[in-house]
Amino acid sequence: MGKPPVPGDGGDPPRPAYYAARPGGWRDWWTLLHPPYTAWHLAYVVIGACLAPVVNCTRLIATLLAFFFAVGLAAHALDELNGRPLHTRIPSPALVAVTMVGLAGAIGLGIAGVVQVGPALVPFIVLGPVLVIGYNFELFGGVLHNTVGLAASWGAFPVLTAYVAQTGRLALAPVIAAGGAFALTVVQRTLSTPARLIRRRTSRVTGSIGLTEGGEIPIDRTVLLAPLEQALRSLSWGIVLLAAALAVSRLH
Repeated sequence: MGKPPVPGDGGDPPRPAYYAARPGGWRDWWTLLHPPYTAWHLAYVVIGACLAPVVNCTRLIATLLAFFFAVGLAAHALDELNGRPLHTRIPSPALVAVTMVGLAGAIGLGIAGVVQVGPALVPFIVLGPVLVIGYNFELFGGVLHNTVGLAASWGAFPVLTAYVAQTGRLALAPVIAAGGAFALTVVQRTLSTPARLIRRRTSRVTGSIGLTEGGEIPIDRTVLLAPLEQALRSLSWGIVLLAAALAVSRLH
């Protein structure tokens, strides 16, 4: 029997992400949601909210929904509109509609939050859509479309917003936690950038690693992707579990 084809090396095309489903139908919508990354950034919302002296479950759920609309739906739909990096077959009008519904839902929940929390939440409601649109369309000279912009937008920002949604003010603890979320998002970007390059833009991989004691280890797509994507999987699960632990501790 012959050797099975290597994805991207003359066999079937590689999936655009390790969590991507086979193209077509509802599977495209699953892929569009970027489930591990969406859950990862929603975990920052839980962490920020659980740092508050008293956690209001209704406000926490509303904040989670707002960020799901903004990041899980709007930001990811805009990203797919820009060059189809996930290779989905979702019609462009549907992606535009999802973007509009996502942003409208996030803003609507934010406005409802102002009624409960007060004007301290207003800057976050204004900044949220600016970050979504500015990052994906590379506005302001692309100043947001980089590692720092991503880490600030989807790492630090959810933590701070969730805390303010609970308390109507900022404090030292959420600022420190936002710095931690920023740093973890930098790690995410550092790992995912080469992984995307290998999966989406590499036609073949050749070479070997020469060992000091003699012998060689062949280099292929799997060898390069394995440590990157295993780290991303572990980090996404780890952050979600830490957030779940905080929620159980504060809400029991």
